[in-house]
Amino acid sequence: MNIIDILEKEQMKKTIPQFSIGDQVDVSVKIIEGDKERIQVFSGIVIAKNGGSLQETFTVRRIVQGEGVERVFPVHSPKIADIKVIKSGKVRRAKLYYMRTRTGKGTRLQEKFE
Repeated sequence: MNIIDILEKEQMKKTIPQFSIGDQVDVSVKIIEGDKERIQVFSGIVIAKNGGSLQETFTVRRIVQGEGVERVFPVHSPKIADIKVIKSGKVRRAKLYYMRTRTGKGTRLQEKFE
């Protein structure tokens, strides 16, 4: 095995919740303010997943006061405390970039029941 592969395996998280494109998730992010550390929750719809292994990222989009806010999170980042799946959306695309042009009720996804 390569030295880089060994270092990557050490830094990867052991348990990652299963979530997919179209799922509504709550991402708990550790925020450091001065000498204090707190957890802030960013909730929204997963519109994209990119990369693999240690470099894997996912993009979460939500609407705040009428403006769309997107945030890209590395899956294996130590700053991410928890990822909770609220509900699963039924989608037929790998990337939901078309959600950027939608407003109001057009941003709703059909719920997937398992």
